[in-house]
Amino acid sequence: MLKYSGGERVGKGTYWNFNTLARIDIREEGTLPEGKASYYRMPAAALMLLAPVLGLLYAVFLPFIGIAMAIKLVGQKVGGGLKEAVQGSASFGFRPSESYLAGRKKKEKKEEASKEGDKKKEG
Repeated sequence: MLKYSGGERVGKGTYWNFNTLARIDIREEGTLPEGKASYYRMPAAALMLLAPVLGLLYAVFLPFIGIAMAIKLVGQKVGGGLKEAVQGSASFGFRPSESYLAGRKKKEKKEEASKEGDKKKEG
């Protein structure tokens, strides 16, 4: 068995938590740290042999990762521009950061103009 859970009693060896990259060395029979973490028993030499293979996989897939990131960036830029255009055309004039507690000035000017017009008609 290579996989162990946190809090489990294990024998002598090196145990790795690949999520946190923690290494636990147990010199005699002991208990792994408590928690929901999973630990794998693997000698350090096995990890040293595995490192070049993982590096090769990274180097092989790096161009594909770059292309995928470029496509995502272009998609976000185009999608963001479309989103702004749609939001601009669907705007109904409400701006939460502005308050018109005393009323809008446009309405006041219209009311003043209509009052002046009424005075001219009377006079």
